[in-house]
Amino acid sequence: MDNLINSPIDNELSKLSPFELKGKIIEMADEKVKKAANSLLNAGRGNPNWVSDAPRSAFFAFGQFAMTECHRTLSLPEGIAGTPQKGGMAARFETWMRDNASMPGVDFLRKAYEYCLMELSADPDALLDEWADGIVGDNYPTPPRILHYTEVIVRKYLDWAICASNPPKDVTFDLFAVEGSTAGMCYCFDVLKQNHLLEKGDAIAIMVPVFTPYIEIPELNEFEYTVLDIDADATTPDGLHTWQYKRADIEKLKDPKYKMLFVTNPSNPPSYAMAPETVEALKEVVKANPRLMILTDDVYGTFVKGYRSLAAELPYNSISCYSFSKYFGATGWRVAVTAVSSDNVFDKLISELPDDKKKQLEERYQSLTIDVSGLKFIDRMVAESRLIALNHTAGLSTPQQIQMSFFALSTLIDTSDTYHERMIKLIHSRYDALWKNFGFSMPDDPLRADYYSEIDMMIWAKKLYGQEFADYLDKTYNPLAIVFRLASETGSVVLNGDGFDGPRWSIRVSLANLNEDDYVRLGKYIRQILEQFADEWKASKKS
Repeated sequence: MDNLINSPIDNELSKLSPFELKGKIIEMADEKVKKAANSLLNAGRGNPNWVSDAPRSAFFAFGQFAMTECHRTLSLPEGIAGTPQKGGMAARFETWMRDNASMPGVDFLRKAYEYCLMELSADPDALLDEWADGIVGDNYPTPPRILHYTEVIVRKYLDWAICASNPPKDVTFDLFAVEGSTAGMCYCFDVLKQNHLLEKGDAIAIMVPVFTPYIEIPELNEFEYTVLDIDADATTPDGLHTWQYKRADIEKLKDPKYKMLFVTNPSNPPSYAMAPETVEALKEVVKANPRLMILTDDVYGTFVKGYRSLAAELPYNSISCYSFSKYFGATGWRVAVTAVSSDNVFDKLISELPDDKKKQLEERYQSLTIDVSGLKFIDRMVAESRLIALNHTAGLSTPQQIQMSFFALSTLIDTSDTYHERMIKLIHSRYDALWKNFGFSMPDDPLRADYYSEIDMMIWAKKLYGQEFADYLDKTYNPLAIVFRLASETGSVVLNGDGFDGPRWSIRVSLANLNEDDYVRLGKYIRQILEQFADEWKASKKS
């Protein structure tokens, strides 16, 4: 292990994705935990250690009602039931709720049901048929893109989650329910390629640091894009990161050679939402380069009050990938949506393709429609998710869609915003615990999501011990040495920030999957390891 702890500069491990490297780090941490009879502190992955209670209880409660509906139509002693039937279901459901008022989740169902009728003008029998049929899972998703009321409900939720309750005027977002935002990301990359919106060698831009797959996917041989990194390297006068972007770098995108911009907003790992001035700069970019396509991953937006996605600010040019996984503690549910304005640049660019490429696409999609030219970009995404030939079986599983609807409804009926306020408080207190015990009190920032924290160890090395120590650290060790020592000496797991195209000596700490007192310990451990390097530097000067 010593060769890892004192990693040589060109260590082959540096080439691994931080998510693949994590296994080695956990292995080292486990060894320490076994020896010290201590607990593992795994802050390496953003899997939350909370779950949203009410929508889950509602899901399981409604499942009980749905099964009574199945047994109405057929109930055999061998364990065979029928399928839900729409007619009169609303009256039966209202009776069932009265009879089961004390069951966990039923009060939520009553409020959610009434909200859908009063605020969304839902037909009661049709709504309940979608929920009952969906939760039982006896039919293919129909429509395959997303169930009708699921789209209505989630669209309303997105008005809050990514549009700060102020959606763009005269814009309707079409939604595709997908198996987590990673699936949405993959589908986006594929449909862009298949429809000639991006070709091999095309110039794209990525705002970094960023979720590692955004870095790795464009390098694959089926894409091989030319990539411009737009670095969040702006700093305060005293040298601290703001994790924001310089206007001069943003303005490079005015060059029409740049066809697409990929963004995680709020960023991963710095966990900062894009500053208003950057959004305004991007609006100027789109005026100069109106064909620019934007993919924004908005998964952490719900941890920032008043968050507005680029899809809200630049709906014509943007695709939003939004996941329910983090905010609702639902990574295992794999529930997310991609959102595209019904009027968008993607459809426009497809309509302007040269005749030979249009002909190729006519042949590609001819089994789906006699009017391929009218096939919308988002419906092409659905088709590509099942290699076209299996389009009729496409779509997120219906039980997942019903749970997603209940997640969304839990926010829509929470008029006091109690869950949101408590979630932000929970994650913020962990951030403070980490940083205060590392030795610094960081000022509040309304743009900070706090889901992760990226700590640039080189900056703090300079501030605490001076430039000479920072130079020694950089010349003597591989940045992975910080990560490996934390694992082997304290049983703590963090990821290397440079694997996300962050500063070379940064580390990424998830604030989602440990308790507040764990972050007290972790902050102290990080400071301890830095001091250990400083002691070695001081000893080297004496020898």
